Amino acid sequence: MAANRASDESSGNRTAGSLDTKSTSPTEPSSPNGDFDGDIKVSQNLPTKADLKQVADLPVLDVKGSSHAFKTLYSGEHGPRRVLILFIRHFFCGNCQEYLRTLSSSITPEQLLSLPTPTEVVIIGCGKPDLIPFYAETTSCPFPIYADPTKKLYDILGMARTLSLGPARPDYMQKNLLTVMAQSIYQGLANWRGIPKGGDYWQVGGEFLFEDGQATWCHRMKNTRDHAEIPDLRNKLGLNDRPPPVRTRSWTKGLTRRLSGQRHSSSRSRSRTRKDSTRGSSMEKVNEEMVNEGKEGPGTRLAQQ
Repeated sequence: MAANRASDESSGNRTAGSLDTKSTSPTEPSSPNGDFDGDIKVSQNLPTKADLKQVADLPVLDVKGSSHAFKTLYSGEHGPRRVLILFIRHFFCGNCQEYLRTLSSSITPEQLLSLPTPTEVVIIGCGKPDLIPFYAETTSCPFPIYADPTKKLYDILGMARTLSLGPARPDYMQKNLLTVMAQSIYQGLANWRGIPKGGDYWQVGGEFLFEDGQATWCHRMKNTRDHAEIPDLRNKLGLNDRPPPVRTRSWTKGLTRRLSGQRHSSSRSRSRTRKDSTRGSSMEKVNEEMVNEGKEGPGTRLAQQ
């Protein structure tokens, strides 16, 4: 594990656009106590040449569990590539799920490919690849998702460990904290066998932009909700002149609407059944009265026909 050395993000030792050979590893919390007070100090400097060399051949696992060298995600045989790699927390983190839902509705693969420099987005989580299908469906994420259960990429690239929620709710979160927590708990109960595979709850992530095989921009999370805001990503990628799509209705509202529709349908069905039953009872009474009077009732004539 890389040495943990504190590096204040406001430090002027290195500029955000330069590379050197010093470590970018953040300070790891000495204990859980007091770790909910606010942001932790973490470097926002670019990964060094030594860091990139060290992570180049580290494995990431795809949805089938197949291994790929990390460098293949941002550099390939088909010329220069521009790739934004998002490191998320564990696969059951409601904050990261909310982030990807907002991201997926605001930045589409079609928009990225139509840029002057075609761009891709890749997601990496610290859990097991078994949960990638669940995560992709839960977040409606159209981008490829990989797993780094060893967390070596997180460590070497300088991402921190904390449980702090931070001082304020970020703009990308369109649900309140209680709703997000309830959703995470529900997912854990529904997928209890997958909980040990979700990843390290202390681990936070960040965003890294690679161009021509080099890191040109990065943002490391200072708390569990501190992903780069969507407008900042759009600006960095050159999407500011394109209106973002409207985010689709959340799964909770959709579920409520479907259940409500089922209740209304069931209510209408019961109402029709009661009306038919009442109509039938009335017909029987008319027939009985007319038979007693020596006449054929409407029901009797219909039965004879």
